[in-house]
Amino acid sequence: MARDALAAVADTQAALKKKTASPRSWILFDSSGEDMILDADKYAIMHRVQIHARDLRILDPLLSYPSTILGRERAIVLNLEHIKAIITADEVLLRDPTEENVIPIVEELRRRLRSDNVINQAHGEGRENINGQHDVEGVEEDESPFEFRALEVALEAICSYLDARTTELETAAYPALDELTSKISSRNLDRVRKLKSAMTRLTARVQKVRDELEQLLDDDDDMADLYLTRKLAGASSPVSGSGVPNWLPASPTIGSKISRASRASAATIHGNENDVEELEMLLEAYFMQIDGTLNKLATLREYIDDTEDYINIQLDNHRNQLIQLELFLSSGTVCLSLYALVAGIFGMNIPYSWNDNHGYVFKWVVGISGLVSGFLFIFIIAYARHKGLVGS
Repeated sequence: MARDALAAVADTQAALKKKTASPRSWILFDSSGEDMILDADKYAIMHRVQIHARDLRILDPLLSYPSTILGRERAIVLNLEHIKAIITADEVLLRDPTEENVIPIVEELRRRLRSDNVINQAHGEGRENINGQHDVEGVEEDESPFEFRALEVALEAICSYLDARTTELETAAYPALDELTSKISSRNLDRVRKLKSAMTRLTARVQKVRDELEQLLDDDDDMADLYLTRKLAGASSPVSGSGVPNWLPASPTIGSKISRASRASAATIHGNENDVEELEMLLEAYFMQIDGTLNKLATLREYIDDTEDYINIQLDNHRNQLIQLELFLSSGTVCLSLYALVAGIFGMNIPYSWNDNHGYVFKWVVGISGLVSGFLFIFIIAYARHKGLVGS
């Protein structure tokens, strides 16, 4: 029995380890826009793109890491909300391509990369027909590096996604706030509370992406680390004394990458490796877009704060009205208590002789007591208004 129990525990642990080490689904895009699904574990991915385990751990959906753009020697590690990707000089690895939010990015990458590949081929053929040779250096100089094109798709996707969520929140929030100002109820208050919580969470997400872009823009060295093609040029140039790095996977486009990198290596050797103007312009464009989204959320927060202030003013006004009503009721109670005091004095069951043959006095006592109580009430209200304790 004990042996069977130990065997069962061992089988359970082995199954758990196998489940934990099960491969994750990735989709791979090459520079021509062709894609294929990879069911590879983390060690295969690390070996393919030459990154450390701590960098790959950033892309683990089970771990909560903030939005991050990391430049490594041969790859860009991208973690922007649901977009978890690894970009190399000629490939893009995108995690969990079947998720609902990732599918539009897969389609956009496929469309954009294929479109750029067709355009580049058309330019190359046009130059060949005109000049009679493959002189496409001008086109290639104007062409953005592959990693920047892939990075642009990711930044455009995340900025559009967050802007769409902000628009949805604005569409739901402004009518709810207007309804709350017109009618303060528990239902409207709970609705606005939920919208404010959603706005706070969305603001934090947008702020993380904005801070990451701002941090990149503030550091030229970090931006220079994202120039994978230029680093490949330095590694493959004749001056550096090394050939094609042995870590590069087999790819039909690697020859053109090395050729273009070799032609660009002259600029790198002459000290232009810190020229990050192209990437800076790219990041600034999306930084302005994400900053505009953050400004929308800030405007919405101000509108919510203004609505809360207006509601507090309304509640204070109602509270003041209740206090005034309480003052009126208290004043009336004091005056009626005096009237009741007179009635109690004359209503005592004590024998006395001075009321004999004086029945007409009852009318005078009742009338005078009522007038005194009324004048006292009017005097209290007039005094309160004179001192500004109640409204006119």
